[in-house]
Amino acid sequence: MIKQRPDRITIRQPDDWHLHLRDGAMMQAVAPLSAARFGRAIIMPNLVPPVVTGAQARAYRDRIMAALPDDTSFRPLMTCYLTEDTDADDLAAAHRDGIITAVKLYPAGATTNSASGVSNFDKIRPILERMADIGLPLSVHGEVTDPDVDIFDREAVFIDKVLKPIRKRVPDLKVIMEHITTQDAVDYVRDSRSNLAATITTHHLIINRNHILAGGIKPHYYCLPVAKRERHRIALVQAAISGDSRFFLGTDSAPHTDANKLLPCGCAGCFTAINTLSCLAEVFDVAGKMHKLESFTSLSGPRFYDLAPNDATVTLIRGDAVTYPDHIDTADGPVTVFDPGFPLHWRVE
Repeated sequence: MIKQRPDRITIRQPDDWHLHLRDGAMMQAVAPLSAARFGRAIIMPNLVPPVVTGAQARAYRDRIMAALPDDTSFRPLMTCYLTEDTDADDLAAAHRDGIITAVKLYPAGATTNSASGVSNFDKIRPILERMADIGLPLSVHGEVTDPDVDIFDREAVFIDKVLKPIRKRVPDLKVIMEHITTQDAVDYVRDSRSNLAATITTHHLIINRNHILAGGIKPHYYCLPVAKRERHRIALVQAAISGDSRFFLGTDSAPHTDANKLLPCGCAGCFTAINTLSCLAEVFDVAGKMHKLESFTSLSGPRFYDLAPNDATVTLIRGDAVTYPDHIDTADGPVTVFDPGFPLHWRVE
């Protein structure tokens, strides 16, 4: 019996569990785009200077809300940037008052605006223990920054050298491995019994390292963690479409102006906020797993964060190829929209 592919699917409104909105003119341009598509989003704190206190997180949240339409239902879920000097009492108070939902760990120098991150992981252990006590999750950028470690191996080494020791010493800490890129990370999450989940980005489900390097360098596909071999991309797709609640969407949509991408040392990040739902629907449809899309985009993330799914719904329709702008304009300059490299036939109704 041949099963007919669906042409329409209605799911709970998705959330984005890893999002960069920047600040100032860039935020004014990109925040409404995410708010139009997602119910909630975990907002990254790597501004300049970074968001390191509860008061700064509250002020940043206020700026985001001021950039959105008055009738928006979008809820930014704020984070604080973990440093070796972070005040655990301040984090606890911000969590208690509903200001922050998670704390973000950047190894120093791992990615954009991460210079204030952690170098000595022993120094943050008391903070992590306090977070475990109060149920405040840790969101991690899982890469080592040792220059002797190949950039394509940094995630796997981080798991062995940093994450496993942290979780052994603080077993009650809830940890989200952000934007995983390897079979190693997929296996580690699957082999862990509790308190661990992972986000997967839209672009890592679609591109491998050949897309960045083969036939000439493609700077708009350059991101961190960098895309890996095709076998790793396939592992990510299999995790995403599996329905396993430990894997859920975090777009890591990261806008940079073209001027900052097209440099001898260009910025890392893919801007996917506009076309993520169409891209994901295409990936799940091709795999014959459209019935698993809602779990990945809308149900598993709230479950891990102990939140209810959104009440609103979104309907996706399959038809003629839908087109998206190749860039958006901001007062800081144009931002190129991620190009999946294949036609998109799913659109939001």
